[in-house]
Amino acid sequence: MAGNSSRRGAVRKTGTKKGSVVGSGGQRRRGLEGRGATPKAEERPHHPAARKAKVVAKKVDARKKFIAKKLEDGPEMVLGRNPVLECLRAKIPAMALYVQVGAEPDERVTEAVQIAANRGLAVLEAQKPELDRMSSNGMHQGIALQVPPYEYAHPEDLLRAARESGEPALIVALDNISDPRNLGAVIRSVAAFGGHGVVIPQRRSASVTAVAWRTSAGAAARLKVAKATNLTRTLKDFAEAGLQIVGLDADSDVTLDEYDGTTGVVVVVGSEGKGLSRLVRETCDSILSIPMAGPVESLNASVAAGVVLAEVARQRRLG
Repeated sequence: MAGNSSRRGAVRKTGTKKGSVVGSGGQRRRGLEGRGATPKAEERPHHPAARKAKVVAKKVDARKKFIAKKLEDGPEMVLGRNPVLECLRAKIPAMALYVQVGAEPDERVTEAVQIAANRGLAVLEAQKPELDRMSSNGMHQGIALQVPPYEYAHPEDLLRAARESGEPALIVALDNISDPRNLGAVIRSVAAFGGHGVVIPQRRSASVTAVAWRTSAGAAARLKVAKATNLTRTLKDFAEAGLQIVGLDADSDVTLDEYDGTTGVVVVVGSEGKGLSRLVRETCDSILSIPMAGPVESLNASVAAGVVLAEVARQRRLG
């Protein structure tokens, strides 16, 4: 009768129970758990859709780089009522002033339009969507100033300007300076203390943007700013021309009180955080520090440059 067969194998022996045993760790249970949703075709490395998405992403990146390069080389827009007015007051070169149609004017807009008209600049009305396209964040406040790209000099032009002046060369080279406000402040100090120009690296450096224009208070229009393809090589060229290469750093071998700045000199300024790069530091003839009475360990790069330039100008006046 079914279930009562006594043939061999028909009756399960004690201790031969099939299935999980003690100590299996729940492996069978984990094997039955779900593995989540199937990844999208674009997320599977060897799927045709993933390869196509990768190609599209490369094209998008290339397009972004192209646009960024065009923006860097082309005209720049100064946005906002205060920045635009400051640039116009500083008489920086400009191409056109855009004012939003229907925007509520105030005394800043009125003065900006008046200054632009007196300078013979084109004053154009623009709709808000047009100004939005001109700005990256839409924070234009209904006004924008178009400025041309800055025309950089060659480092040799700075030496030529020094020779033509009949005075010992005074040049500032910037290393690792990424803030355009620092660049603008240095340009202003160099112009104020009779310097012949500023040198910046072609890469990893702030450029003469509208922010630098504004900070320089218009000095960028009167002073040459040169771009060096290789800053170390340019400093060596200056040294071969007879100039002393002096780097600013707290870890120095001479202080400003001991330094003689009456001869031709290139003052190399590094960033407040990174300081001078290794190769640039090794190229310097000496490292100069500024004596400070207080507990402050370092100065802002542009402030440090201004202090040194003021001392060099003082020595030359007395000498």
